[in-house]
Amino acid sequence: MIKEDKKIILFDGVCNLCNSAINFIIKRDKKDIFRYASLQSEIGKKLILERNIDTSSLDSILLIEPKVAYYHKSTAALHIAKQLSGLYPLLSVFLILPKFFRDWIYNIIAKNRYKWFGKKESCMIPTPKLKALFIDQ
Repeated sequence: MIKEDKKIILFDGVCNLCNSAINFIIKRDKKDIFRYASLQSEIGKKLILERNIDTSSLDSILLIEPKVAYYHKSTAALHIAKQLSGLYPLLSVFLILPKFFRDWIYNIIAKNRYKWFGKKESCMIPTPKLKALFIDQ
């Protein structure tokens, strides 16, 4: 079930880098802002369809804000960083850089993520303690 006030992060559930990023975010989401679902899940597919997101070249993290549009690639990552504890909100200063430049760097990493970080056979299964944070379980 999706709570109206939560921001949803959709991620590649079989990507080791993406799973590590989600674990990183969970540890630093001290204000309980985010919920998570894999792009491959039924709820992930439904959210993508509802927002008319082009999935032909979807190789990025998506941040869906309640009653607002969605963000993807570097913009999503920087908006997520803005909400984390510690010094990570300072990374949002990179939003002043042109999107094409930020996404160029993001795309290099996204294109090589399986080669550099590996890939799982199936989506991660959260521990019972974390299960409530995942909306696709």
